[in-house]
Amino acid sequence: MATQPLRLKTALKTYPHTRALKSGELTDPAVELVFEDIEPIHRAFAPMARTQAFDVSELAIVTYLQAKAYGKPVVLLPAVVAGRFQQKCIIYNAQRGALKVGDLEGKRIGVRAYSQTTGMWVRAILAQTYDVPIDRIDWVTFEGAHLEEYEEPSFVRRAAPGQQLLPMLRAGELDAAILGNDLPDEPGLLPLIDNAAAADREWYDVHHYVPINHVVVVKKSLVDEHPDAVRAVYDLLGRGKQSAANAKDTGKPDPLLFGIDALRGPLEETLSFCERQQLLPRKLSVDEIFADCIDVLGDAAR
Repeated sequence: MATQPLRLKTALKTYPHTRALKSGELTDPAVELVFEDIEPIHRAFAPMARTQAFDVSELAIVTYLQAKAYGKPVVLLPAVVAGRFQQKCIIYNAQRGALKVGDLEGKRIGVRAYSQTTGMWVRAILAQTYDVPIDRIDWVTFEGAHLEEYEEPSFVRRAAPGQQLLPMLRAGELDAAILGNDLPDEPGLLPLIDNAAAADREWYDVHHYVPINHVVVVKKSLVDEHPDAVRAVYDLLGRGKQSAANAKDTGKPDPLLFGIDALRGPLEETLSFCERQQLLPRKLSVDEIFADCIDVLGDAAR
């Protein structure tokens, strides 16, 4: 009798590289991915980080690193499913006057949460590339971290109940704001960094990777009880990436880093950025992060 595939509760956004998995075009006899309909995908992050609500889930890189640091039973699969250049993601209201990146000290900058991955990347770039003292900015947040244990630094304050980021920016109650996939397209709200696309190319020439937004994690119990299923999921993610790569311009920077060799350098730098921004309760190393996935994936993790 044929063995039935293991059904895995899964939270992944539909991207070109996950579409074939979600449509059933790409399959593996060992597993059946049962996809939850979650939009926007970041609504899956707190349930996964806090209570491991899914067997397999997309997770923001900062959320994963915090979950690892707090000892949550989640295991990273070395597969980036969302990466993005970030310098267009900080905007200001030009209708209220000019603002330059060198003018940010003491200014009020809104971001959904201090631990939001896009915010981490923008702050890292502001500090490293533009010498902005990020601890001397009035950071205004609208919700807490996906990990309940995390406490924001003293220079971060919560907006009053009922206040919203974009209305505050329009009204002049914020000087700038950081947004990700929800960047608005309206007159007067402009990127703070001049020619952000060119600035991103310069950043890439120095760092040689696209900033990591989302990775994939699995429950530790799945690794312990069904390692073959975890290997099947990782293989499917790789096949999904390859099928999408065949249909696009491969001459551009690859945002979908895959395997620990590709991830090691970028992840080391991401950890450094998170530590400087007081996002982690303890020091993490890439070797600690990769240990679990190497145990289950072996040489395939490379």
